[in-house]
Amino acid sequence: MRRTLFTEDHDRFRETARAYYLRECAPHAEAWERDGVVSREAWLAAGRAGLIGWEFPEEYGGQGIRDFRYNAIMAEEMAATGSVGIGLGLQNDVIPPYLTGLTTEEQKRRWLPGVISGETICAIAMSEPGAGSDLKAMRTTARREGDHYVLDGQKTFITNGVLADLVIVACKTDPAAGHRGISLLVVERGMAGFERGRRLDKVGLKAQDTAELHFEGVRVPVANLLGAEGAGFRHMMENLPTERLAIAVSALAGAERAFELALEYARTRTAFGRPIGSFQANRFALAALRAELNAARGYVDGCIMALVDGQLSPEDAAAAKYWTTETAWQVIDRCVQLFGGYGYMNEFEIARIWRDNRVHRMFGGTSEIMQEIVGRSLGL
Repeated sequence: MRRTLFTEDHDRFRETARAYYLRECAPHAEAWERDGVVSREAWLAAGRAGLIGWEFPEEYGGQGIRDFRYNAIMAEEMAATGSVGIGLGLQNDVIPPYLTGLTTEEQKRRWLPGVISGETICAIAMSEPGAGSDLKAMRTTARREGDHYVLDGQKTFITNGVLADLVIVACKTDPAAGHRGISLLVVERGMAGFERGRRLDKVGLKAQDTAELHFEGVRVPVANLLGAEGAGFRHMMENLPTERLAIAVSALAGAERAFELALEYARTRTAFGRPIGSFQANRFALAALRAELNAARGYVDGCIMALVDGQLSPEDAAAAKYWTTETAWQVIDRCVQLFGGYGYMNEFEIARIWRDNRVHRMFGGTSEIMQEIVGRSLGL
């Protein structure tokens, strides 16, 4: 499909992103998958290429560009080049609203230059072993003692958890106040009592480090409070639409890559003396997948422009994440089927895409939570 949402500036940015992924990431995919973590050099290279933090103000090293189309390009090119693992999506899609809208001038000077250069890797710690999508059930607490908060608790499923230098931690500063007692504290690498737990062995996204984090009596300066005390839940809810659309974009990009691989395989793989794509069952299956991807692309591009224009509601973002991730999964699964036994072999990229994409229906809120959000908006 011809897309009309991008300008020449976006096209130049896409060229830069593709060159970066092909040079710095794709060649290391196998090693990163094996190691369960990416090289910090890849982060620094992204910083040098201007591929981190373009949304941040120019005085700190950013470009002052707030346009989600650039975020979409990064996700699309990561999938299109067969790259894996590097958590730039979190750094660019999720973190900026927290570090621009909620930080003081002193905090901006202290943190933003390193984030933009790729020297400082960020994570956000919400989920806990007993509280996934139910953020109000979190047990991590922070009590005020003079100029510090004393932080205690545990987080899990934390993207960039191994590499992170700054971790935005959701915690209860007033446990009796329910969700109105949740605050956000920035924990920095090296703070006493802050420990990384085990690196989690995931089904997919194996190169993207995901870890448990432990906080035992961590003394966090009050100067590291992000936003207002007790307003953490509201701050997180305000940022979820962008995060959820970013997940939809990534899921669709993976599905489009899977389709390209399946189409090429159908053209070159032979059975009974002819390309398997010439059999009506396969030809019709690919035609149906092409139509589904076209519909998804039009839908997601419309949501991207709604976000750019400030018109994407939380309900719209939830619907987009639900439908796109479910559709992408169905498309990818059908592509794996077309590969036959080879689609089940880890050495084939299609198998990795299948493994990696499954989580999109879970994180950022499960498909069932998305349906609940949309259902409530209907007055049900």
